[in-house]
Amino acid sequence: MTRHIVLGNQSLLINIDRWFQVRDIYFPHVGQENHLMGHTQRIGVFTDGRLSWVNEESWERTPAYKNETLATENRAVNRDLGIELLLEENVYCEANIFIRKITVKNIQERQREVRLFFNQDFHIYGDGIGDTAVYQMDHNVIVHYKRSRYFLIGVLKSNKKEGIKTDIDDYAIGQAENGGFRGTYVDAEDGVLSKNPVAQGSVDSTVRVSLQLPKNSSKVVYYYMTIGKNFQEVYALNDLIMEESPESLLERTEECQRAWVNREGTDLSGLEPRLATLYKRSLLVIKTQTDAGGAIIAANDSDNMQFNRDTYSYMWPRDGALVSIAMIKAGFPEFTKPFFRFCKDVLWWAGCMLHKYNPDGTLGSSWHPWIEYGQPALPIQEDETALVIHALWKYYEATGDLEFIKELHEPLIEKAVFFMDGYSYPNNIPVESYDLWEERRGIFTFTASAVYRGLLSGEELGHVLKDDKICSICHVRYSKLRQALINELYDSERGVFPRGIRYEDHDTDRKIIDRTVDSSVYGIFEFDLLPADDPRVVRTMQNLEEKLWVPGKGGMARYENDTYHRTADLVTGNPWIICTLWLAKWYIAKAKEIRDLEKALELINWVADCSLETGIMPEQVHPFTEESLSVAPLTWSHAEFVDTITRYQEKKAQLEV
Repeated sequence: MTRHIVLGNQSLLINIDRWFQVRDIYFPHVGQENHLMGHTQRIGVFTDGRLSWVNEESWERTPAYKNETLATENRAVNRDLGIELLLEENVYCEANIFIRKITVKNIQERQREVRLFFNQDFHIYGDGIGDTAVYQMDHNVIVHYKRSRYFLIGVLKSNKKEGIKTDIDDYAIGQAENGGFRGTYVDAEDGVLSKNPVAQGSVDSTVRVSLQLPKNSSKVVYYYMTIGKNFQEVYALNDLIMEESPESLLERTEECQRAWVNREGTDLSGLEPRLATLYKRSLLVIKTQTDAGGAIIAANDSDNMQFNRDTYSYMWPRDGALVSIAMIKAGFPEFTKPFFRFCKDVLWWAGCMLHKYNPDGTLGSSWHPWIEYGQPALPIQEDETALVIHALWKYYEATGDLEFIKELHEPLIEKAVFFMDGYSYPNNIPVESYDLWEERRGIFTFTASAVYRGLLSGEELGHVLKDDKICSICHVRYSKLRQALINELYDSERGVFPRGIRYEDHDTDRKIIDRTVDSSVYGIFEFDLLPADDPRVVRTMQNLEEKLWVPGKGGMARYENDTYHRTADLVTGNPWIICTLWLAKWYIAKAKEIRDLEKALELINWVADCSLETGIMPEQVHPFTEESLSVAPLTWSHAEFVDTITRYQEKKAQLEV
């Protein structure tokens, strides 16, 4: 359940697995409308009377990216077949075009004919019902379409070509997954296709291009796909490829990606090269997971059906806010502006963010009920509202962009502040909401700390806007909230901050403490309620490390007895990337001299070790094998890595003075 390669331009997202199969095609939004839903688009090689698909065991595959880009350097070799492939792939930065440059090498001592087959198994709009695929003779391409989604497939044997036709020399379109039909890829087994020109319903297609390869020689083939909303759009992009050449589009995209990721930001001097590489890879991955309309998507790995047949392809305001903070601090504040506008547009009328949203701004699916104890209740996680305001303050700190803050004053800032002020008990403790893990309702240390930080940021924004009312509301509220949180949430019996509390029947005199050790209590210092070296924080974080550090390969679990994707009863839970980096942040925050950063660097390197060979980071890993579990990439994991490296480098620079 991982995607080793992600390629995208913020409206088209292509995911490729470890077998070099395209598994997800998202368009026109990142994370919305997956036109494959995990079905494969594969490559086959036919030579000497045999066909082998690159996903088969006989191939040795090495996935990789080129440094500082999203361009791939995926290598595959089949020694029995005597063929090597180099796949250099990317999504064009300026238009919705996916290009595969395939270098085919004959590693035998004789001339041979090699036929490449490309199979497309679309499920347009995610269902594969009522699709059409058609062969277009005038351009020698195949187009899959349904309603307003069109996918054109072409193949070129040279970078520059005269005329408008591609080099496809055989093709087949047929039924798949219906009436016993397996698909046209079966038709390729003898090296020849049926040339059936059209099919509708549940369909797939296969195209072929043939090469003559002298001994120990190579030739290049360009496979491409243009994506649009009608025939005119996909043919216009096809014309662009013919006019400018696929090679020039690939080169331009690499230049664009290198320029973007190397802009002035975090000083990476003195950082281990592999960590610097992983930092830049994380920035690029975050960009692929962010829709042009502002939705920062949690993850887009369709193999992971969380439960009730659902995915992670949603915008959680919490994740989005924390990703935004990481990007702002890394030197990319303008990248986050669409996110804040998205939040402004989807804010619930009461002034809070709801559970999660689709990339197009519609409300996402949810398992939070709108009722509690027979009474209406908001199905929210209040930290999601607070952290958006906190992230917006970070944006202003970095940019001084007053006009943008004014734009969001009434529709976002004011409404969110009024909500946070009113959503509380008479003792100033926030009313119950769901925890950041979305599993239980209560009053949590993380959430309460985030609300405190949101109110602090709200006051700062109020000063900028010269809004005395907002300033007064925030100041009064957070001043009372801080002491209330310390009084109510601190577990004096054990000397630590617990996961949270709840009030039985909403009676503030009947407090029940949830003493489950939970890594999210790091929020107590992260959101400035108490400093990292406060004895209460020190005891709390030491307790987390003692109870949640996973034996075996190491790393921090989310909380005690976490069952989500749990792989072994011998451990309290699987190690998570984000939770391990939270511990690293604490070591960084409390460091007084250079040697105090050693533990943080050790934890950062643990994360690097758990990343895939391409630099993709999962949500969690197997406690004994470090195999990726749940989704990959998880945008939040990459953002926490970026933020932790930024803090590490800044603290190291301070301590070296």
